[in-house]
Amino acid sequence: MTEIKEIKPLARVDATVQVPGSKSFTQRALVAASLAEGKSLLRNALIAEDTGHLVGALRLLGAQIVCSGPDVIVTGTGGRIANPGRELHLGSNGTAMRFLVSVAALGPGDITLTGDPRLCERPLKPLLDGIGNLGVSSACRNAPGYPPVTIHGGTLRGGRVVFRDVESSQYVSSILLAAPYAAGDVEVEMQGSTVSRPYVEMTLATMKAFGAAAEKSAENLYAVRHGQRYRACRYLVEGDLSSASYFFLAAALCGGTVRVANTNFWTHQGDVRFLRYLKELGCSVAATDQWIEVSGGKPVEGDFTASMEDIPDMVPTMAVLAALRPGRTFIRNVSHLRLKESNRLAALVTELAKTGVRAEELEDGLVIAGGKPRGAEIETYNDHRIAMSFAVLGLVAPGMRIRNPDCVGKSFPGFWAELEKLYGST
Repeated sequence: MTEIKEIKPLARVDATVQVPGSKSFTQRALVAASLAEGKSLLRNALIAEDTGHLVGALRLLGAQIVCSGPDVIVTGTGGRIANPGRELHLGSNGTAMRFLVSVAALGPGDITLTGDPRLCERPLKPLLDGIGNLGVSSACRNAPGYPPVTIHGGTLRGGRVVFRDVESSQYVSSILLAAPYAAGDVEVEMQGSTVSRPYVEMTLATMKAFGAAAEKSAENLYAVRHGQRYRACRYLVEGDLSSASYFFLAAALCGGTVRVANTNFWTHQGDVRFLRYLKELGCSVAATDQWIEVSGGKPVEGDFTASMEDIPDMVPTMAVLAALRPGRTFIRNVSHLRLKESNRLAALVTELAKTGVRAEELEDGLVIAGGKPRGAEIETYNDHRIAMSFAVLGLVAPGMRIRNPDCVGKSFPGFWAELEKLYGST
């Protein structure tokens, strides 16, 4: 029987909560530390389902990784990747799949990457073509350009890779992360539209922290010079702003103030842009280098457009905010959300309809007409962001019930405990 969690409504919030380390920074740091020579200490790392799959895979590739709460000690391989002798199963972790395509190219022999059925529906072709330009051949078991995929390793040479109009910046990050161990200089160019560009900046910042630089020789051209290597280091993972967004949303919906500790406004995380939207829609925002807090205000009325190609993880959060604000909200340039843990655009339209909110799927996004949502039983599609967003909607829509609430473990195992802190404020 599927577990169902009912959300208790809440009149107003005044609370401080804690979020885990950034999933994106944690995964980048795990890869860099596993390739480095020596022992690294990652502080405040995210320990969750996704990072667990990546840790397991990196161990099989030769890294020694010990997790002690949010502290992770990684003894790296010095770039000498081991052949695991078995398939690497990555669950539903699309980031790990893409990052390890390039890492596997450094290893000896054939290395096969696979995962859950939904992960095997997510495309890899631009990345496989990219490593192909660097001398790496690959073979897809079922459908061309999709996992499971076998990487024929040991052949990552230098060269130039051009990505044109790709649906994920992770292709770029994957090659950049492995590039210090290529046999020659590596250049990566982005042409046309590339979604989620701030994540490339997060990759560059992580590489720099571990002692390898990618030179930005033009606006969309990055070069990693041959001979660089990652160095072991102590690395502090900053708090995850995508996880924080649900509590910022709670303040916007309920009124009052929520402070999220261990976050800061001066970050490479693109999701910080969600705070700008909150300010434009009537909230106030305050920040130091140790916390961010949001206070709800009178919602701004009328039509509003949010172009969210660089912050796709914020779309479910924005959709829930749109469900209550007086006016239409257009969420644009996020067609790639059809390729996430669920088809998030279709999922949002379906589940918002259950609450009485009119939403329409557009070619590149959504249009949502705000109203007065009611409680409903929400199907989560095993998608952590659907679960957490609608849980917050339940604070103002009595009778909200969330199916499969444990799916939040993919990125935020402590979500329900932190949500409970909001009730302590009343």
